Amino acid sequence: METKTKKPTTAKKKITVKLIHSAIGTNPTQRKTLVALGLKKINQVKTYPDNEAIRGMLAVVSHLVQVVQ
Repeated sequence: METKTKKPTTAKKKITVKLIHSAIGTNPTQRKTLVALGLKKINQVKTYPDNEAIRGMLAVVSHLVQVVQ
């Protein structure tokens, strides 16, 4: 019986995120999430791997960021 092996995928999905609102006036949890994402300045753009951890962090600050594709 032959075993099938999965081919390694070299093109992993990425998410590009842009900070569109200031963190002033947000609660501390949201500010810490922005710091963890590395977003400090308005209009700053970062690219992250598309996984559940990043998507969860983006859900916390969804009103402050915009996903750019």
